[in-house]
Amino acid sequence: MIDRDHELSLSRQAKALNISRGAVYYKPRPVSAEELCIMRRLDELHLDHPFAGARMLRDLLNREGVSIGRRHVATLMKRMRIEAIYRRPNTSRPAPGHKIYPYLLRGKKIERVDHAWAMDITYIPMKRGFVYLAAVVDVFSRRVLSHRVSITMEVEFCVEALHEALAKHGKPEIFNTDQGSQFTSEAFTGVLLKAGVAISMDGKGAWRDNVFVERLWRTVKYEEVYLRAYDSVGEARASIARYLGFYNTRRPHSALDRRTPDEAYFGAQTIAAAA
Repeated sequence: MIDRDHELSLSRQAKALNISRGAVYYKPRPVSAEELCIMRRLDELHLDHPFAGARMLRDLLNREGVSIGRRHVATLMKRMRIEAIYRRPNTSRPAPGHKIYPYLLRGKKIERVDHAWAMDITYIPMKRGFVYLAAVVDVFSRRVLSHRVSITMEVEFCVEALHEALAKHGKPEIFNTDQGSQFTSEAFTGVLLKAGVAISMDGKGAWRDNVFVERLWRTVKYEEVYLRAYDSVGEARASIARYLGFYNTRRPHSALDRRTPDEAYFGAQTIAAAA
């Protein structure tokens, strides 16, 4: 989207595209090897104990010999975009100008492809840093419709993944996300509204409503990410793309009667078209 060799300045290009200049000029700050190890372990502990908050994660790390305080853990959790899962009063507020939409999937049985799509962002550790992975998933078939890897959590890479999914697969009836600022932004919701898609958002602080994507993250991390130590962002992008190709085309799912996501998605589409 941004052409660094264009005659227009980077700031003017960013303004024309309605994106943050910070994303254009962003240079990742180095993170110590010790902190990267702690973040990697926090990610693993969160997958195994999603109910654990900063205090419990601090205690678990302390028991493993890691000297760290609750505030430091909370800071790392925010950077990694993870939080404890439990019911609590909805005391959060959206970013200024951001609208929160109701959760539309509660009690709803998803029985066909493109009935509902879901999207989320997760932290991906590398050998000398980390990146973020965003993916759009068809809830019925578990198929990954598009994905992006980014060094920041700016909204642009989420919008790009959304545009790709819509361009390649049409549109769903319902699109579900959490209440992260990327997904509540006008840049993101505007794409869905223009396409005529009903927007659904998780209840803030409620039990994991977007469990469909959470299951994908667990699979991706244990079968791909934790088995590797990516040397670069390029390597992370390529390796994750290869794995998601395998996930869609070759990995059977018990919840799909041992079919692959591709078989469930395209097979269901073929049957629906024939009917």
